[in-house]
Parts: sequence; structure tokens; C-alpha cells
Amino acid sequence: MLLSVLVPVFNEERLAAGTLKELLAVDFPCETEIVAVDDGSRDRSWEVLQSFEDDARVRLVRHDRNRGKGAAIRTAAKEASGDYVVVFDADGEYEAEDLPKLLAPVLDGKAEVVYGSRTFGSHSAYSFWYVMGNKSITLAANVLFNSYISDLETCYKLMPRDLYLDLQVRSVGFGMEAELTAKLLKRGIRPFEVPISYTARSREDGKKITWTDGVQALWLLGRERLRR
Repeated sequence: MLLSVLVPVFNEERLAAGTLKELLAVDFPCETEIVAVDDGSRDRSWEVLQSFEDDARVRLVRHDRNRGKGAAIRTAAKEASGDYVVVFDADGEYEAEDLPKLLAPVLDGKAEVVYGSRTFGSHSAYSFWYVMGNKSITLAANVLFNSYISDLETCYKLMPRDLYLDLQVRSVGFGMEAELTAKLLKRGIRPFEVPISYTARSREDGKKITWTDGVQALWLLGRERLRR
């Protein structure tokens, strides 16, 4: 089994190098590759990523302009050669050491799709409204698709590469999380969830998601529920 870790990068020159070093240091239970996509960064992110181009486990791709997280992940998935894919944001909010936890149910034959579920606490939540927004979107998905997942917006979604490509996720921004989950649930695929660590960063540190992304997520859930 080959796992492709998809890393979308946009204006993360301070964290990009640490992100790849953290991933390369993980003791995975299978072969891995890292596909990092610079999504038209306006800082030195691309130059930082290029310092890893000699590592056989790292593949680098660059967008000529910013297209959005969803577009960067779609590019990475097409460039990947792994049997399974999982996204790892280059923002320092997630722990790379948690990734093997997502692989365990797959390798044990218990699941095909695995989500890393975050537990929000005072030390890990960006704000009250951020957490409530996340819970509201997750609740909406559960109501619309008669499911019971705990964290729709998690970055950690592991699944077969062929399945991800077959879902044909079109959202170019953060809405891809809602569209992807809605399409899985509509097919009757219920993700296996495992607990993961999470520490949200602040606006000052570069957090990009806003309330408008939450509104878009709700709209996408409704659209996919009604789509024939």
C-alpha cells in the first residue's frame, strides 16, 4: 500500500519547511509520498518547498495563480500515485504523528474511509463562533443525510485515491470539505472516525477560513442532498 499525503500550500513560508520535515519524520506503517502544491503563493513558499525537491519521497507542483484549497488538493490527487490519499494542511494546526491512527482501521480491514475527529477545548479552539460554526455545519450534514459524524470540516480525510477522483469534487475553496463529505454520505459511505490532536491558530498567525466559507458549506450540503 502506498499513501499519498497531499499538502496544499498558500503563503506559508514560515511553516512550509517544518511541515514537510514533520511529515518525513513520521514512522508510517506503509510506503508514503508527499505531494505538495504551491497554490500561487505571493511569498517565498515555493522557494522553501524547492529545498526538498531532491528527496525522492517529495513531489512538488506549482499553480501559476491562487486557485483555492480545493483546487490545490485536486491537482495534488491527480499528480499522486498512491493507493490512498490524505490531506495535511501546511498551517501547523494538525499533528503529523496522528496520521498513522487513520491508517490503522484501513490496514485492519475495518474501514475504507477514515476521518480524524477533533475535540475542541479552550486550548485548541480559535473562537467560540468558529467551533459553533463547525458544529452547525456537521449537524446540518447529519440531519440532511441521516448520519452521525462528529467533525465534517476536519482536514484529515483518508480514502482510496480512485474514490476521491470518482467523487469529482469541484469546489475550489474550503467548501470542498462539505462537498466531499456530502457526496460520500449520499453514496451511503459512513466514515470511520478516530480522535486526533488539534490546535487552531489565530488570524494574526494566518488563519484563512471565514464565516462566508461556513455559509458556502451549508449551501453545498443542501445542493448535494437535492441533486438527483
